[in-house]
Amino acid sequence: MPGHFHPWANTVLRLFLVALVLSATFVIWGGALIVRSPYETRQDVPREQPVPFSHGHHVGGLGLDCRYCHLTVEYSGFADIPPTKICMNCHSEMWAVAPALEPVRESYRTGKSIQWTRVNDLPQFVYFDHSIHVHEGIGCSECHGRIDRMALTYQAAPLTMAWCLDCHRNPEMHVRPRGRVFDMDYVHPPDQRQVGTRLVKEYGIRRLTSCTTCHR
Repeated sequence: MPGHFHPWANTVLRLFLVALVLSATFVIWGGALIVRSPYETRQDVPREQPVPFSHGHHVGGLGLDCRYCHLTVEYSGFADIPPTKICMNCHSEMWAVAPALEPVRESYRTGKSIQWTRVNDLPQFVYFDHSIHVHEGIGCSECHGRIDRMALTYQAAPLTMAWCLDCHRNPEMHVRPRGRVFDMDYVHPPDQRQVGTRLVKEYGIRRLTSCTTCHR
């Protein structure tokens, strides 16, 4: 009785299964790369805003401190979007009739908030507290990059879980003196591990890596 399959059928099946496994592996690997890529995280992509606000001009040029606009960053989980009154402290006198600032003046007249586009926008299932990081000696530029050089604000860090965990596992490589948290020109010293280890002990920083630290 003749066989139902050609002698090389087993070879074809094996090659098909190998190709299937390789294809699945490639798809998973490619997907992981895309999820962590700037295409997905939107890292380094300037966001369009109702008003073309330049941190480079206000922070780097005029020397405004982060806390002048972000009022609650030291004692609240949320850094706070500046109220229009903060803008008008200066712009009621400077560039008072500039067309680009009309949305600011309209907001001030009507009391309706400007609809800013969030740049560092974490998912709703991620808990982050600005005040905790500030008081533990984590500088603004550690997460936000050199925002004092940004003409248009963009997300400087990937903000992935792996990126957050790297800091939580190795806080000594990221911590700085509390008095330099808002210093955009701060550069970690060559002996950062030694300095950071001392600060971690002095500030009582814990290496929090459990899921519930950020996912509550």
